[in-house]
Amino acid sequence: MKTYFASPERSDKQQLAAEIEIVSQSPIVSSVLHSVGGLLAVLNEHRQIIAINDSFLKMLGISDPSEALGLRPGEAVGCIHAHEEEAGCGTSKYCSTCGAAIAIVTCQEQNIPVERTCAIQASRGGETIDVALSIRCHPITINNSQYQLLFATDITAQEQRAALERTFFHDVNNALTMLVHASELLQIQAPSQLAEIIHQASLRLHKEIEIQRCLSTEQHTTYQPLWTRVKAPKVFNDLNQFFSHHKAAVGKKLVFKEPDEDFEITTDISALYRILINMIVNALEATEIDNEVKIWIAPPTQTYLTFCVWNDALIPQEIQKRIFQRNFSTKNESGRGIGTYSMKLFGEGILGGKVTFSSSPGEGTLFRFSHPI
Repeated sequence: MKTYFASPERSDKQQLAAEIEIVSQSPIVSSVLHSVGGLLAVLNEHRQIIAINDSFLKMLGISDPSEALGLRPGEAVGCIHAHEEEAGCGTSKYCSTCGAAIAIVTCQEQNIPVERTCAIQASRGGETIDVALSIRCHPITINNSQYQLLFATDITAQEQRAALERTFFHDVNNALTMLVHASELLQIQAPSQLAEIIHQASLRLHKEIEIQRCLSTEQHTTYQPLWTRVKAPKVFNDLNQFFSHHKAAVGKKLVFKEPDEDFEITTDISALYRILINMIVNALEATEIDNEVKIWIAPPTQTYLTFCVWNDALIPQEIQKRIFQRNFSTKNESGRGIGTYSMKLFGEGILGGKVTFSSSPGEGTLFRFSHPI
């Protein structure tokens, strides 16, 4: 039989039944099949499935394991190329670029664990769907014969989300770049207060998109700060306006203590506001109705200007240890746990400052962001 990649041979029915029996009686394989989470199958030397766990069967929509035994992985998952050649999965012109086929063959030839990402077009219910799998193939010896443990994780949703994020950030960034340039021309050709407002708003929006991309990739090195001089009273005035109609502030008292001096720092406005807004939102959310949240600037040192946000609630000791951990949140809604993490990311990784807090009974909770002067 013809093949364009992997060997076409298969075990005959008698040999396959013997291999299934050997594997089924192995206490190691049995333990792995019942204890390891995710999708797992055991393959023979001809890449045929001779054992499979319940999670894999459920993913395939099969209730009877015998329906999957003897099949190769591509045949089991419904790959549209699995039957293009008479020898089946692994032998078509497409198989030399298949992550699963490469992982299995490499594992067999080199007798080492191999991991690949596999993009499959699968036929399901008369429709063709795109499936992405993370494949890890690990060699195992049973009764002096070589087999492979095939671990598979469905990463379709993650891959689709990553692709959409890349496209979104790319397209929106291009559109905002055009908007910023247009606002600059507007300032030059028809200078006015409105033109200045439009230009500053477009710059802020452009930087906010960069912030979101930075949070998405978890790499602060992707963010390019836009350094500018700003005075503390302006920061307080902007924050006061921002929270004047914020839902977290409803029924609560937000007290801004104006700085005694006209302090000025060089900063990235978008990153600074991201940090301070998160501090204030967290304080407001932890504050009971009619209680206060206070914001002020501590007496500056030679090197730092420190913004302070206080509320009277206590953070439990066990929560304090994980307060800056990404994805950790005391709230049940999905998508939480990014606010305090982003304080550290931008406050220390980008602005070069220090983000700290203290919380104790009777004293409440105080968050501080010390910005380099």
